[in-house]
Amino acid sequence: MKPVFLKEIRLNIKNLLIWSLSVGIIGIICILLYKSMQGDVKEMADAFSNMGAFSDAFGMSTLSIATLAGYFATEVGTVHGLGGGMFAAILAINILSKEEEGHTGEFLFALPVSRSKVVAAKGICVLIMLVLFTLICGLFYVCGFVALGEEIPGKELFIFMLMQLIMNIEIAAVCFAISSISGKNRMGLGLGITLLFYVYDLMGRVVPDAKEYLFVGPYAYANASEIFSNAETPVKALVTGAVVAVVAAVSAFFIYNKRDLAS
Repeated sequence: MKPVFLKEIRLNIKNLLIWSLSVGIIGIICILLYKSMQGDVKEMADAFSNMGAFSDAFGMSTLSIATLAGYFATEVGTVHGLGGGMFAAILAINILSKEEEGHTGEFLFALPVSRSKVVAAKGICVLIMLVLFTLICGLFYVCGFVALGEEIPGKELFIFMLMQLIMNIEIAAVCFAISSISGKNRMGLGLGITLLFYVYDLMGRVVPDAKEYLFVGPYAYANASEIFSNAETPVKALVTGAVVAVVAAVSAFFIYNKRDLAS
């Protein structure tokens, strides 16, 4: 199990650095731009907060983008949410299926290691990569606040990054289960799932009748504007996300152990 785990870490470290540095650098640039845009942002804040459904969808009706915390939630929150979700999907969607597509499974499963241990090693690798991604991006954001000499919204930022991590784990778990079913590269499907979840949450905040069903999607409990406005934690959405993640992960073990792998 340990050799499989270490091999996956080595194979995925480059992707981790590319995605975490890209998302983190975009985030810190957005934060640093706030100072030069501060005057204009104040003039736009009132207009954006009264744009009806658009304001609700991006949290501008509950937070003022004239403050750095509000600006961070609406701008960097969106960048991190989408970037993190796509990284989680890309990481997990092929981590099992690549053994069939690349015909490396013939060698891997000839070794004295069970399929369950292989799945466990790859799953732990995905989890560690997501944690590291969150820590690296979080460090960039903190540096952005420090560079501007602004007070760091420690509690809100911590909760936001934690919820984003949980959301990414849920997305990764769903893609991990798909990877156990398929023997092909399904990167497009993984990205599509992330975008579908994001659009579902966006539309649910625009359409009043759909708001009560937001808990189904992972972005429901990781919404930056709600977290930074100290809204009540959507426990129903969190529980649903935890159940989905656990069921998907367990399904990956069960399916991968039972199915015939292509040679």
